Amino acid sequence: MCKSPSIYLSVILCWAHLFASAQKKENFIQDSSYTCHFQLTVIGQAHSGFKAAYSGQNSLSNSAESGETSITSTLFLGRRLWKGAAFYFDPEISGGAGLSYSLGVAGALNGETYRIGNPSPVASIARAYIQQHIPLAGTAYETEDDDVNEVLDKKAPVRRITITVGKFSMSDFFDNNTYSHDPRTQFMNWSIMSNGAWDYPANTKGYTEGIVAELAEATWSFRMSSVAVPVIANQSAMEYVFGKAHSETAEFEKHFKLHNRPGAIRLLLSHTASRAPSYQQGIVALQNNDTTLLQVISGNAKGKNFGGSKTAICLDIEQEVTNGLSFFARAGWNDGKHASWAFTEIDQTVHAGFSLKGAKWGRKHDVIGLAAVLNGISSDHRNFLKQGGYGFIIGDGSLNYGNEMIIELYYNARLFNSFWLGLDYQFVKNPGYNKDRSGPVHVFGLRGHVEL
Repeated sequence: MCKSPSIYLSVILCWAHLFASAQKKENFIQDSSYTCHFQLTVIGQAHSGFKAAYSGQNSLSNSAESGETSITSTLFLGRRLWKGAAFYFDPEISGGAGLSYSLGVAGALNGETYRIGNPSPVASIARAYIQQHIPLAGTAYETEDDDVNEVLDKKAPVRRITITVGKFSMSDFFDNNTYSHDPRTQFMNWSIMSNGAWDYPANTKGYTEGIVAELAEATWSFRMSSVAVPVIANQSAMEYVFGKAHSETAEFEKHFKLHNRPGAIRLLLSHTASRAPSYQQGIVALQNNDTTLLQVISGNAKGKNFGGSKTAICLDIEQEVTNGLSFFARAGWNDGKHASWAFTEIDQTVHAGFSLKGAKWGRKHDVIGLAAVLNGISSDHRNFLKQGGYGFIIGDGSLNYGNEMIIELYYNARLFNSFWLGLDYQFVKNPGYNKDRSGPVHVFGLRGHVEL
């Protein structure tokens, strides 16, 4: 487990040295052809003990856990290539196993941890992609500020086509809710930071390779993607096999004003083809003791056959209500016939919440957030778990089905110009959809975040 302070200190000093070296190059930071940013996030969590009739290999521990810590640290580097084009490169260090190794709750508890991988900090390439803006005829132009993965552009076209090719996270472009999208500063729970029913294509750390094309107008946009999917459920190796292993996503986004206050609505459609077996095949495998296929469903072996299919539809809305107070909500559904393959084991979800800025109590950079989510799974999925099956993130050896309910409350305070400290609480009822292990579970988190 990733608990050694000396490891964290070494990681922090390493990145700080690299970032300071970049800042010393005066022409680097003054030249608008470049962008350089940095983030470091450390999250510690603990949860209470709770009564459970039984436990399985993927269960959340019913004994109290504490001291589980995650760390991510990222350099966001960018370079303008030619008119309207830029290359972005994000090396990242990440580590930490999470509570019960991120198992046992479909709405997993820390968006900065992963199910598998070395719990000690490991360096990797998070993103490496080229992005090209193509202005549309008659477009106006505006200044696009220097930001994370965004090079300063004093003449960025408002109406444009944007094409992105390379390695990235689907969440960089889709389901981008202003108030619930980033576990480094907002909600930590997987099913609140994203739409849990969108089994979005990604490796275990959340990244994939492919292409995204977007048409952007002044008040609306439409984007589509075609990307690689995991070879093994929720693991690192990715593949793109035409007609057999790939994922396509389309999203329409509309911005509007309601009583002169900004809001947005997004409708997302997704289809994924993969090596995922169906849950019906899994039930037959349980009856025949076919451990080979069961290992595929649980994310521990490569499937020999293609044919997995998952279609999803998701809705995302946000609306400013008063100065500083905003409302957001998501709803999502997927067909739930084939095994969850990339994100998490949720087939239906709905959540809603509020975000409140701290200006009313003299802390304009602070934010408090409150949200509740209700997650569910298909009848095929629940029957598979009830008969003793295991997915890649949940499975108690049996199942007395009930919707998984989670409430999350956080307070994020800016203590210094570049440092935020966050407190987080999550209430979990029926973790893993199991009323025989209903809890409730009380989860407490402390988060430090540096952003430069």
